[in-house]
Amino acid sequence: MAAAYLVHPVLLLFSIIKLVFSMRKFIVFFKNFVIIKIVNDSDFHFLSPKGGGRMVRLYAEELTVRYDDRTIFERLSVRIPDRQITAIIGPNGCGKSTLLKTLTRIISPQSGAVILDGQAISQQPTKELAKKMAILPQTPEATSGLTVGELVSYGRFPYQKGFGRLTKRDYEAIDWALDVTKTADLKHRPVDALSGGQRQRVWIAMALAQETDIIFLDEPTTYLDIAHQLEVLELLERLNQEEGRTIVMVLHDINQAARFADYIIAMKAGAIIKSGRSEDVICREVLRDVFGIDADIGRDPRTNKPICFTYQLLKEA
Repeated sequence: MAAAYLVHPVLLLFSIIKLVFSMRKFIVFFKNFVIIKIVNDSDFHFLSPKGGGRMVRLYAEELTVRYDDRTIFERLSVRIPDRQITAIIGPNGCGKSTLLKTLTRIISPQSGAVILDGQAISQQPTKELAKKMAILPQTPEATSGLTVGELVSYGRFPYQKGFGRLTKRDYEAIDWALDVTKTADLKHRPVDALSGGQRQRVWIAMALAQETDIIFLDEPTTYLDIAHQLEVLELLERLNQEEGRTIVMVLHDINQAARFADYIIAMKAGAIIKSGRSEDVICREVLRDVFGIDADIGRDPRTNKPICFTYQLLKEA
């Protein structure tokens, strides 16, 4: 190949131009995709950032976020338990997705800070931050024509230097991500030819190839049928239990939140109404306050977690 480039220098020039344009396209994609109420629950052993124990890895203090003249939330503080599955629930427009985007630096707060490993994420280099956290947006879109293998390889961007090619370690991470998400057989298929459930697993594979300790997902079950919803949630559960990943996700289904999450944050109108174990949050009083419904709560015979059997809108007095 080197001899061919010496004999035909024009080929080398065109190869370099093609590589530069490919990298520019990839960097734009990466920047668009990747880059984040104080709790009093002793069962989760939150570690104070201000003394009295070890430092909690990820927390936010006094966050204020506004869009134009609209305040989404003001002076909001939150802790994310390590190596747990956290679900954020609440009615439409309450600030769930905005909180997720702020925790991952997609949105910059007007005041306050998100702290990861003792340092504000706003001060951490993008590639270094991307080695710690990955995010799956609500409606991710892949460049037309990308194969599954190519998309998943984008998760290795934080580890590449300059225009470096994928290394053996990169390919190992990609293959592992494909295997654990059961998408290895799709590796050479175009992403836009996949079903909804397959596509969602492929996006999760890309996030896994990033090899981060923390994974954020914004409504990962949206537009999926019930079987594919369970497929995705059970995958995330395995990643938490077997790999020790910290999972933070926005969910609309309160029964799914109760079943799969170790910790639940319930929001309403930009405020955290209640946070804690599913037993503390998925209860009649909290659902009445957060969603305006009168719910009958029991126990799931399979998991012994809370489950909402029936509900109706609260009647006006």
